[in-house]
Amino acid sequence: MQFRNLGFLSLVLFAFAGTADAQVEVTGELGSAGATTSIDGKQLPAPDPKFGGVIKDDALQSKAWWAPRIVPPKSAPNVLLIITDDSGFGVPSTFGGVIPTPTMDRVANNGLRYNNIHSTALCSPTRAALLTGRNHHSVGFGVISEQSTGFPGYNAVIPEEKATIGRMLLDNGYATSWFGKDHNTPTYTASQIGPFDRWPSGLGFEYFYGFVGGDANQWQPNLFRNTTQIYPFEGKPGWNLVTGMADDAIDYLSRIDQIDPSKPFLVKYAPGATHAPHHPTKEWVEKIHDMHLFDDGYEKLRERIFENQKKLGVIPQDTQLEPWPTKVLKPWAECTANEKKLFIKQVEIFAAYAAYNDHEIGRVIQSIEDMGKLDNTLIIYINGDNGTSAEGGPLGTPNEVAFFNGVNMMPAETQLKWYDVWGTEETYNHMSAGWAWAFDTPFTWFKQNASKLGGIRQNMAISWPNRIQDKGGLREQFCHVIDIAPTILEAAGIQQPETVDGIKQAPIEGTSLVYTFDKDAAKTPSQHTTQYFEMMGQWSLYHEGWLLSTKVNRAPWEAFGVANPDPLNNQVLELYDLNTDFSQSQNVADQHPEKLIQMKQMFIDEAKKYQVFPMDASVAGRIVADRPNITSGRSQFVYTRPMVGLPQGDSPALLNSSYTITAEITVPEGGAEGMMLTSGGRFAGYGFYLLKGKPVFLWNLLDLDRIKWEGPDALAPGKHKIEFDFRYDGLGTGTLAYNNMSGLGRPGTGTLTVDGKVVDTKTMPKSLPMILQWDESFDIGSDTLTGVNDADYQPPFTFTGKLDKLTVDIDRPKLSAEDIKTLEEGMKKIEAGKE
Repeated sequence: MQFRNLGFLSLVLFAFAGTADAQVEVTGELGSAGATTSIDGKQLPAPDPKFGGVIKDDALQSKAWWAPRIVPPKSAPNVLLIITDDSGFGVPSTFGGVIPTPTMDRVANNGLRYNNIHSTALCSPTRAALLTGRNHHSVGFGVISEQSTGFPGYNAVIPEEKATIGRMLLDNGYATSWFGKDHNTPTYTASQIGPFDRWPSGLGFEYFYGFVGGDANQWQPNLFRNTTQIYPFEGKPGWNLVTGMADDAIDYLSRIDQIDPSKPFLVKYAPGATHAPHHPTKEWVEKIHDMHLFDDGYEKLRERIFENQKKLGVIPQDTQLEPWPTKVLKPWAECTANEKKLFIKQVEIFAAYAAYNDHEIGRVIQSIEDMGKLDNTLIIYINGDNGTSAEGGPLGTPNEVAFFNGVNMMPAETQLKWYDVWGTEETYNHMSAGWAWAFDTPFTWFKQNASKLGGIRQNMAISWPNRIQDKGGLREQFCHVIDIAPTILEAAGIQQPETVDGIKQAPIEGTSLVYTFDKDAAKTPSQHTTQYFEMMGQWSLYHEGWLLSTKVNRAPWEAFGVANPDPLNNQVLELYDLNTDFSQSQNVADQHPEKLIQMKQMFIDEAKKYQVFPMDASVAGRIVADRPNITSGRSQFVYTRPMVGLPQGDSPALLNSSYTITAEITVPEGGAEGMMLTSGGRFAGYGFYLLKGKPVFLWNLLDLDRIKWEGPDALAPGKHKIEFDFRYDGLGTGTLAYNNMSGLGRPGTGTLTVDGKVVDTKTMPKSLPMILQWDESFDIGSDTLTGVNDADYQPPFTFTGKLDKLTVDIDRPKLSAEDIKTLEEGMKKIEAGKE
């Protein structure tokens, strides 16, 4: 043992060390108020030590004794863990991209570039793996939380026996914080009744400033400080979360430094960029536009990135670039003039968003340098939690919510009406998939595609001046995001705990990358030799340079078709030797049939080990599948007071159902107006309100159409009962919807009545099948964030009458005998491979 002070050595051994050979560092005189100690970390939290003073009848004869404060080992670095969103290998300039990322360049030039790090192909699965050092199915995140199902590998619940890096460092004396995107909180625990055990604060991060779901409007985000919703953008035109979270992180770091400069920090910095919606500031849009980076189209962009990558040496000189996928994406030369105009606008906004985000990350890093702490700060900057997103489809979209409702081929002529406001608060925009393919250069395919490197190969820069001497070096060892947590632990001199809160911990599944920090480590063999990948039925296995892959059978925008019923076996298998084929372009399966069989069995073994089964190839169907919800089993909801901020996952779900909403109100002298009930916002949702005293119910269908029921007269002062009744003309939403969704988004007839008298009725020819705008909430008495109809009102549009009682009655359709027969026939066709 190494001690600076040996007083009460046995007590510290007993309380903190556990074993005689544990490396524990003590400062000060034990028992004094200023004493500190590191711990062996096997048991978290560390047990309280036995009192080491003397207790007599009176204080004068007694001796006080204080337990030493727990601190990390003296050499432990600060940690800034950065992960951006939906960004492929060819995006940052650091790895050959045309979008300027000087901050990532700075980290790489002051440390190391990594060109062989991998994600899971999707957002929250990658983040769960990053946080825990375990594979995404191991921690319940086989898919995003919004698609969770009731199986251990897919329930979106990080198990107690798999503590996060935040919790491990917190109990070892770090200040821990999380900024930006969460997306690892189950959707059904995201309301203000919690539970909060799987919010960032429950996962080991003392301070959280960010959004809980998968994406956010950067102009008006559904934003939280810890577990309290905040609205820092109100009254601040031009406020943007990209800058807002950098400001808050800088303020937090400064506060920590001023209060206790010696306390090391772990900051998880997870901006929403470049996930849709792409929301950069006007300044950055103008900067990128003036660079004219994209005027010659996405194929030329791909070629330019490819040449840059070879010049930088971040890909081998003999890397092959596959031909443009003309069967998947229209060549630039075949695009119409309107399409080219639109697509260039789309990509300039995306690029501005990426460059803006990198700039704001740079401000955070500069603040650390200004505090004099950069030399002992381990910065890990991961570009993307998956490949670039193609969820906008081949044409892009002004509204990402449309994609999640099956609308993904909106003609350019329609989209051009948003041309001048693209990227502003008036759009929830996404770009053409052609650009996404180019931004994944030199690889192919996209986010969601776990069998192609375009979906899973990221890049990364790491700096730590006190430790890494090979400035600007390239590291090509195979690694995965599960390697990051053990890397941080080893760098900090902290071991994985054996128990946390009395719960025995499962082993970390990743491999530390500290071995790559050595100056002569460029040619050191990879220590991570085997890794499986699986996402929504597409899968692959890496082993010692070989990659077994399933042939891509679904583009990311094809989310509503019949799912592959046997994703393990109903596949075309491909084989690649990545030792000689960096870009996964040469399928050698025919040359190595034995290895194909061997590696498939290895995949099955890995899949069993890490909870991948049962495999499920459905995509959109899982969004409407049953999962825990505080509204489950309830058909009536009653509210008597204003309330805002209830997230979609915890609010009454009206989609694909009949329902009746009844508002019992009192109108004061002089009349009333305002929002009684709303859910969703500008890009999809509904509202029930008084407009100049007249009752209105409105459905916003993806900002493409608005269907409005309205009474002819303003309500007189006094009590009134206003009712909106909707009769849904659809099949059941259970198993039938899960498999082919023919019961979703059907027509229905709405009737608006006032005091028992019908004032308006009309048929809605189609309805939303999947989701409302999921970064908005269910609000009573006012409307937070964006409104469902800008032409009628602006939020908060507070109700000026008295809401005596509001009742929501939901009549969810049930399968009839005829529906069941249709289902059975459909399932037989699916099983026979005819659908």
